[in-house]
Amino acid sequence: MKLVIAVVQDTDAANLINALGKVGLTSTKLSSTGGFLRKGNTTLLIGVDDERLNEVKTIIRDTCRTRTRLLTPETSMGETTDTRIGQPVEVQVGGAVVFVLDVAEFYKF
Repeated sequence: MKLVIAVVQDTDAANLINALGKVGLTSTKLSSTGGFLRKGNTTLLIGVDDERLNEVKTIIRDTCRTRTRLLTPETSMGETTDTRIGQPVEVQVGGAVVFVLDVAEFYKF
């Protein structure tokens, strides 16, 4: 058995939970915050039998797509003024960060 930990953007979380549910897989949802854009993320804990691991990874890959977003950098007082400061920068957001761990024991009480 494996434990899949998937960190996804909040905007992808509901679709991912629904896609997993359609094939009979359940997950535990944890709210989290990303470090780079400081936006809300969702961390899903998914317990899965070894033979269904590839199916889970495919569902995550197909559901959690990357996309681009314009981000305006913030500056603090006292920083050197540069003509590029404040100009929107295109960054990639979305997708998923996935960890797969072996489960030594599993109990459901």
